[in-house]
Amino acid sequence: MNTPAFFDSLTEQKPDPLLELIAKFAADPRSGKIDLGVGVYRDETGRTPVMRAVKAAEHYLWETQESKSYIGPEGDPAFLRALALEVFGERHGGRLLAGIQTPGGTGALRLAAELLALDNRRKIWIGTPTWVNHQAIFAAVGLQVGTYRFFDIDKQAVLIDEMLTTLQDAAPGDAVLLQTSCHNPTGAGLSQQNWRDIAAIIASNGLLPLFDNAYQGLGRGPIEDAAGMIGVIETVGEAMVAVSCSKSFSLYRERTGAVYLFGDQQASLNKGVGNLASHARTSYSMPPAHGAAIVAAILQNPSRRQVWVDELREMRIRIAEIRGAAAKAFGQFHPELANIASQEGMFSLLPIPPENVRQLRAEHGIYMPDSGRINVAGMRVEDVASVAERIGPYLA
Repeated sequence: MNTPAFFDSLTEQKPDPLLELIAKFAADPRSGKIDLGVGVYRDETGRTPVMRAVKAAEHYLWETQESKSYIGPEGDPAFLRALALEVFGERHGGRLLAGIQTPGGTGALRLAAELLALDNRRKIWIGTPTWVNHQAIFAAVGLQVGTYRFFDIDKQAVLIDEMLTTLQDAAPGDAVLLQTSCHNPTGAGLSQQNWRDIAAIIASNGLLPLFDNAYQGLGRGPIEDAAGMIGVIETVGEAMVAVSCSKSFSLYRERTGAVYLFGDQQASLNKGVGNLASHARTSYSMPPAHGAAIVAAILQNPSRRQVWVDELREMRIRIAEIRGAAAKAFGQFHPELANIASQEGMFSLLPIPPENVRQLRAEHGIYMPDSGRINVAGMRVEDVASVAERIGPYLA
């Protein structure tokens, strides 16, 4: 009996470029190879360590946790309360909020996208360049995706006028994706005046902001990194925030995140969370519990939380030190790259053509995506000058 060749009829998919880059780096036998591609924090020894606060929380859970039963589609209420207080503060922009736990920040963005896509007339506006997965997530649920230029790579400058013009022309009800801080892939920050201008246009045009909050605390500090987001929430009627715990707690593999809804009517927010939970139930049923339990155990205990705050500060200081060294070293080859020092977080975007990226990889064993995004936290301070010496001649 002949059966249909179902699998053979499928369209072959290209491998994820970053995952492919990881495999190529692992297979490279050269001892001097350098990985600037993978978006994880590394310490001065090149490791991505488990944070001390996480170890303490896991030990506490080992001693006290009594069950591995289901937690439900909405997740762990203790985690959601503690994370909301840490991310948004006690006033959380003067708005009511409700949230749902998700499998990482990507899961949070996907659930938010599902909610937005319930209105098929809505478009979401995304500044480019952006995280490689952003457009794919929203396109996958059938949302129309509009783009505008956010960053000039050659000049290493935010194109705030183009951003504001695009938002001014957006239709009422459209959504706009905003990265809270430590922009991926550019590291570019917005000024307080930029955020005020953005908030005013979003409010006057009836747009819905969706924040991708993935790196809070790795830029200028937890409160400072959230200030622009909180200002927008204070100004507009409703907002959505996708939160990732991967970077700030170094819980990459635990897939820990949440999506929060903000507004002025609790009944409306509860309806929103109900819709999110319904999508979660038919997608992954319920989120993994371990990472959320770790975060709650850290944030609800003053001593463990203080250890975490101190560690986060250590990470932030190290990133700033690397940025200072990189600005000096790369600025010798491309003067505008001196702006690396004033950028935030783990990433910066180099003006380097894709063919030069591939040549650099082949000749010098320096790995980065074809976009030219580098993870500055992938370098040791003592190696920055030599890395810049090798990359410099390949810059556009």
